[in-house]
Amino acid sequence: MAKVLEENDLRLVADVLVIGGGPAGTWAALTAATKGSKVVLVDKGYCGTSGATAPSGTGVWYVKPEEKLREEARASRYLLGGKLAEIPWMNRVLDQTYENMNKLGSLGYPFPKDDIGDPYKRGLQGPEYMKLMRKLVQKAGVKILDHSPVLELLADENGVGGATGVRTQSGETWTVRAGAVVIATGGCAFLSKALGTNVLTGDGYLLAAEAGADFSGMEFSNAYAICPTFSSVTKTAYYRYASFYYEDGSIVEGAGSQRGRSIIARNLLQGRQVYASLDQAPEEIRPLLRVNQTNFFLPFDRLGIDPFKDKFPVTLRLEGTVRGTGGIRIVDEQCSTIVPGLYAAGDAATRELICGGFTGGGSHNAAWAMSSGSFAGEGAAKFAKDLGDKADNRTLKSVSTTTFTKSGSGQILSKTGEAIQAVQEEVTPYDRNLFRTQKGLEGSITRLDGLWNDLRERVTTLDIAGVRHREAAAMTATARLMYNTARERTETRGMHKREDFPEIDAAQGYRLISGGLDKVWTQKAEVNKEAVTP
Repeated sequence: MAKVLEENDLRLVADVLVIGGGPAGTWAALTAATKGSKVVLVDKGYCGTSGATAPSGTGVWYVKPEEKLREEARASRYLLGGKLAEIPWMNRVLDQTYENMNKLGSLGYPFPKDDIGDPYKRGLQGPEYMKLMRKLVQKAGVKILDHSPVLELLADENGVGGATGVRTQSGETWTVRAGAVVIATGGCAFLSKALGTNVLTGDGYLLAAEAGADFSGMEFSNAYAICPTFSSVTKTAYYRYASFYYEDGSIVEGAGSQRGRSIIARNLLQGRQVYASLDQAPEEIRPLLRVNQTNFFLPFDRLGIDPFKDKFPVTLRLEGTVRGTGGIRIVDEQCSTIVPGLYAAGDAATRELICGGFTGGGSHNAAWAMSSGSFAGEGAAKFAKDLGDKADNRTLKSVSTTTFTKSGSGQILSKTGEAIQAVQEEVTPYDRNLFRTQKGLEGSITRLDGLWNDLRERVTTLDIAGVRHREAAAMTATARLMYNTARERTETRGMHKREDFPEIDAAQGYRLISGGLDKVWTQKAEVNKEAVTP
C-alpha cells in the first residue's frame, strides 16, 4: 500500500484515513477495516500510548439493556447538562458501548471479576485498553503511521479526500489520498500539563474549520479538574471522597468534585490555598482505588503523603474541551459533518448529544469515544465505497490557512512559543474562562482576533516548527470559537458560567452553532424535539 515516490516524501492511498490514535480513532479504524475498507491511521504521538486515555484508568458508561437501569443512566447527567442531551442519541451510545465493551472482553481485555464472579465492565485501564486496540487495529490490516501529525487536509468538489503531514522522527513528509477522512484528534487542553494532553491542542478543530465544517456547544469548553499542585493526574472522580480544608484545618464549605469546583477556584483566585484529603473513602475500598488508578498515587508515594489521611494542596488544571462537551458538529447517525467525506468522533466531535453542557472524566466520554468512533468508521467506509471510480481521478488541493515552505527562519519556534503563551493567558485564568463576563469575553476575543491575524500571516516550514505553528493556530482558533459562543449564551447552563447572568434561562434551551476562521459566526439551533426530560 505504501510507495515511496521520491526522497523524503511518503505517498499512500486508502479508502479511509483516520486522524488520531486514541480510543475514538482506533475504533473508527477497526470498524472501517471490518467493513472492507483499506485504512490508514496517522497519530501525532504513538498509537496506544499517547492521548488522555492511554495513561489513565477510566470509567465507562456501560449499562445493561434493562429499561429501569437505562432510564436511570439517561437521567444521571440530563439536568447537570442543562437539558440539552437527546434521548435517541443516548440510547444509541448506550447500545453501542454495551456491544463494544462485550467485544473487548471476547477479544482479550482482562476485565476484573465482581463479587459474584462476573466480569466488571464499567471501567477500563488505559494502558491495557489502548495496547489491545493497537493490536486489534494492526490485525485488521490497518497501516499505522506513528509520530505523524497532520498539517493540512486535502479536498476537491467531492469533499475531503486526504491529508498531508510530517513524520517528526525522520523529518520526511507524507501524503495520504483517501475516499473519506475521520477526525479523531481529541479535544484541546491548551498545553495545560494535564496528564496525557500534551498532544491535545485542538488540531482537528482547525483542520475541520478550514474544510468548512461547523461546531456545536463550544461554550461548554471550560472544564477544570481538581489536581494536586505537585501532580499532573486529573482524576476528579476520586475527589468525591475528599474533604476540603483551609491551611488552618477548617472546612471549605461547599467545595466538592462535581458542584463545588467553583468554590475552590474562588478561593484560589483570592490567594487562599485549598487542601484536600480523601478521608471520606471507606477503608474497604482504599486498596481498590489504588489498583484502579495506580498513577494517581505515585506522586503521593514519592513525597511520603498518605492521601487518605494527610492534607495536600490542590489546584484546578484546565482540561478545556477534552472534558468539555463542545466540538465539531455532526449531522447524522454516522457522525458526518456538513462537509462531504469528513467525519468526526470522540472528543473532537460535540458530545452535547449525550451530555448536554456538562460532563466529567471517563464514563460518558469513554462511551462516546468508542461508540462515535464505530459510527464514524462505518460512515466513512460507506462514503468511500459509494465514491466508486471518482476516487481514482480526484484533483485534491490543500484547504489550509497556513502557507508552508521547505525551509525558514530559526525564529519560527520562539515566535510560536510566544503565541502559545498568549493563548494560555486568555484561557487559563479562572476569572477569564471559568467565571465569564461580557466585558471579559470581549477583551479576550479582541486580543485573540489580533493573535489569529498575526498567525494567519506567518509562513512556516514542513517540519516540527510547522507542527508547533499549527498547534498555536489551532489553540487560537479553538479559543475564539469558545469565547464567541460564550458571549452569545447570556445565562449559566451546564459548565458555562456567566457572572453577569448567574441563572439558567429557560428561553435559551437551544444549541449554539459556530464556525469560521477569519470571522467567527454563531447561530441558534433547536434541540431535537424527541429530547424530552427523562
